[in-house]
Amino acid sequence: MTEIPRGSLPQATFFELVGGEETFRRLVHRFYQGVADDPELRALYPEEDLGPAEERLTLFLMQYWGGPRTYSDERGHPRLRMRHVPFTVNRAAHDAWLRHMRDAVDELALEPAYEKQLWDYLVYAAASMVNTPG
Repeated sequence: MTEIPRGSLPQATFFELVGGEETFRRLVHRFYQGVADDPELRALYPEEDLGPAEERLTLFLMQYWGGPRTYSDERGHPRLRMRHVPFTVNRAAHDAWLRHMRDAVDELALEPAYEKQLWDYLVYAAASMVNTPG
């Protein structure tokens, strides 16, 4: 057991505050349910099975928000823009991605402050992946 110095409290991460791995797995699973039924967005995923993409996004988000570093341990530095270069990510894909992610975030029913923090990041991340005009 780690001793906590007198007068200090351990800092909880966002990952822990919102429910840990279970929350992020629910978020990403619900998101990929939407992707699977969206012909335009589904075309951006070359793998027939969305399972590997679902796992990568889950691990990335868990790590980003203070959970286990499994993503980097398995895949190295995230380099999100570089990893998305082979795919045409335009405004329509951006909008579709956010539409499905919005549904997934809403289903989590997080406390409003946590929901806003998560959503603001997702909006930022989606915008940063756009690599094609139109």
